[in-house]
Amino acid sequence: MTVPFVAALNVTGQRCVLIGGGEIAVAKARLLLDGDADVIVVARDACPEVRELAAAGHVRWIARDYTGGDLAGAFMAINTVAAPDVQQRVWEEAVAAGVLLNTVDRPALCHFASPALVRRGPLQVAVSTSGESPYVAAALRRRLERMVGEDWGQLTALIGTVRRRLRRRGVAGAVQQRAFRRLLQPDVRALLRRGEYAGAASLAGSLVDDQSAGRGRVHLVGAGPGDPELLTIAARDLLAGADIVFHDALVSEEILRLCDDDAERVDVGKRGGRGGPRQADINARMIAAARAGLHVVRLKGGDPFVFGRGGEEVQALIAADVSVSVVPGLSSATAAPLLAGIPLTHRDLASSVGFATGQEREGADARHLESIAAAVDTLVVMMPLNRLEDITRRLSAVVGPERPAALISSASLPQQSVVTAPLCDLVAESRTRGMTSPATMVIGEVVTLSPLWGAGLRLRAALDAGAVHAPGA
Repeated sequence: MTVPFVAALNVTGQRCVLIGGGEIAVAKARLLLDGDADVIVVARDACPEVRELAAAGHVRWIARDYTGGDLAGAFMAINTVAAPDVQQRVWEEAVAAGVLLNTVDRPALCHFASPALVRRGPLQVAVSTSGESPYVAAALRRRLERMVGEDWGQLTALIGTVRRRLRRRGVAGAVQQRAFRRLLQPDVRALLRRGEYAGAASLAGSLVDDQSAGRGRVHLVGAGPGDPELLTIAARDLLAGADIVFHDALVSEEILRLCDDDAERVDVGKRGGRGGPRQADINARMIAAARAGLHVVRLKGGDPFVFGRGGEEVQALIAADVSVSVVPGLSSATAAPLLAGIPLTHRDLASSVGFATGQEREGADARHLESIAAAVDTLVVMMPLNRLEDITRRLSAVVGPERPAALISSASLPQQSVVTAPLCDLVAESRTRGMTSPATMVIGEVVTLSPLWGAGLRLRAALDAGAVHAPGA
């Protein structure tokens, strides 16, 4: 298929001819009128809306069928008539007269495709399928209308004002881009959504007038279990507007591609057995970046405050007098069992659940796992792989070696894999399956539901490539 050249046409004051007077013609007429076009409708009969537009003087209605010469002097024409002979005659006249023509539902008789539009002030988002599927274009436009609120139009105008002022001052392009990214931050749009345009404009003015350091901020953002579609909207917005992103090693490339092209991406992750940056060094780098005036995203797998050291990082940032905000993420502690078909609670099987980490800090209570396991019906252990043999041995002594258990690897990703087995056999089964990090362990009677539900429960289409594996299956 030939890839079309996409352009926006200025129709202000231009003669634009609409052939046909039905509902489609009304929609096209309104779009052209929004562009201040001189609109002529040629149709023997017209629907009430066209008649109203004509009566109000917004369009000129010629009450007859199309005839040769109707495109004389026109810049553009749109034919909504379905009759093939009329379509062919209009096309031939348009080609001969050099008039741009769109024939509805006939891509072969079109010089241009009319896109589905989302209009927000000066911002226009166009969706075109090159005439292949107007339904898809309309469906996507409706989704965009829900996502792109009126505040985006105000934001576009605001950034336009900032852009002109920065250019007059001769501000370097890189500094301009940083200012624009700051204006895309959620807090600016929140002011606009609340109708506080003056506050947003004041913030924009400060970005123009004060390019000095010390205006940075750190956002601790949860990346969820791995699938980018499970990110929050706030997380996506912050990634798009960040100057620098410090991310965990296990954050997927698909998620990192949501960062702005000019944003610096820094891997500060720790992988089991391979070391990584010290926490104090990560804190120091975030603080330095914020003090340099950068907007920083600290992107952490799952939720920053569920075994993610988010609390330690917030303490360090506050102590350094750095502005910090937090965006929660979907924790693998709850997401991984769900995506493996394991409910953490069930009226017939479990009324309590506990969470623990398999990465015990030096000096921590050595029996915390046993204590939690003895107190709850379902136990979830995060990051268990490095000590899986020790964990299963200790817990077998508390809940019994035959207790149902599961290990979920790469939850929410296409390579997700699930092993279910009695607790005493979990190590051997996981080695057979080659389970890798990130992994989550679940212990309790609810695990017995995973093989039963695995074939029917597919909450994410990407999981169709994964499977639930039980001994002997």
